[in-house]
Amino acid sequence: MSNSTNNGSQKFLNSKRLKVAVLGCTGMVGQQFVKMLDGHPFFETAALCSSKNSADKKYQEATDWIVGGVIPDAVKNIEITDTSAKKLLNRDIKIVFSALPAGVAKTIEQDLTREKLCVFTNASAHRMELDVPVVIPEVNPDHLDLIDAQKNQNGGFIVSNSNCSTTGLVMALKPLLEFGLNSAVVTTYQALSGAGRNGVASLKILDNIIPFIPKEEEKMEQETQKILGSLKDTCIDKSKIEIIASCCRVPTRDGHLESVLVDLDQDIKPEKLSDAFRNFQGIPQRMNLPTAPDRPLIVRTEPDRPQPLLDRDAGSPERAKGMAVTVGRIRKKNKRLSFFLLAHNTIRGAAGTCILNAELAVAKNLIP
Repeated sequence: MSNSTNNGSQKFLNSKRLKVAVLGCTGMVGQQFVKMLDGHPFFETAALCSSKNSADKKYQEATDWIVGGVIPDAVKNIEITDTSAKKLLNRDIKIVFSALPAGVAKTIEQDLTREKLCVFTNASAHRMELDVPVVIPEVNPDHLDLIDAQKNQNGGFIVSNSNCSTTGLVMALKPLLEFGLNSAVVTTYQALSGAGRNGVASLKILDNIIPFIPKEEEKMEQETQKILGSLKDTCIDKSKIEIIASCCRVPTRDGHLESVLVDLDQDIKPEKLSDAFRNFQGIPQRMNLPTAPDRPLIVRTEPDRPQPLLDRDAGSPERAKGMAVTVGRIRKKNKRLSFFLLAHNTIRGAAGTCILNAELAVAKNLIP
């Protein structure tokens, strides 16, 4: 990697870490934030926020840890606080990572921006607002320019990641734009963790597949068109690519599997599509950001891959485990090509992309 593209990241590695807070810290995505931030070269977890039921308890006392490994030593004894902008300001917090439910996030995240805090959120509350970018750093890093208007109005800003099922799809679609992507039909097989800790009752999902997830198909279609759209002045001109989604919940723990059928202008061979996936990189790779996988898209040639159990933790180096999207079963019929993809929904589809967004904002000197 060239020195010029590494400058933003390397410069920060030589300076003091920014203090950050995690909202919704005891939930599944909140735990992923805490786990992925442990020992982070850019960030130091200085505050953990949750509901009043957990407030004033030590993190290890309030949290039923379920994301693998053990609670990091650095946060075990941090006392959880209720979510308050003033309390965060008293701790010199610069960045807030939000794993709040959408209904709660709507007001709280806006309040935080008025206190000049930088919010990187997994919640869906603000995704469709005109001045809030929905960013996947390898796909649409230029959309971060939208935060200038927010900073001018509030002092702080909100950057959202996409729905967990949208993330893997958009990463796979991005390298296909050069071939004239007209439409994508996607069917998802989504893990239980995507519904949250208590999202699906056991007697409903055991020995079963549920072919409906409320609002999921609409989110995939709308968010994909926004992410693949073009930034023009202070708004996004949404992509005209047709997205048709069908979403199912399946009894796997982690990892969203998706079957994708794309219609292209160009008549290309599956081998050329495989090469486009393998060669795909973005600004996080060129800047050598800590949580960026060396290869964002990994192509498997086995006839039965990707699989959630085998491929959900794809990605290297170690900090980027779960950040790569795995693609396989690439096939062709006429001008249409089909493939499967697999993305870890609570890492690449949630906490990991938020952290990568924050890394990119820091490297580009966008944090006040």
